[in-house]
Amino acid sequence: MLTINVAVLLAVVVFFRLRRRTEARSRFDEKMTVVIVLALGILLAPTPVGQSVLNFLGQVASGVTQASR
Repeated sequence: MLTINVAVLLAVVVFFRLRRRTEARSRFDEKMTVVIVLALGILLAPTPVGQSVLNFLGQVASGVTQASR
């Protein structure tokens, strides 16, 4: 039996939706992309991958803050 991880499926959908040109998107299409990306974020947040991304972004933000001082 084949199992599909929902987060991986959403990541593929986001990848293909963001490849399209901006001029070809309607407002509904843009809103749908935002909803899909938020759902992907909610699915990834509690995973180890999500935690490592959060830690990396925190380090980048603190580095930028310290560099601006």
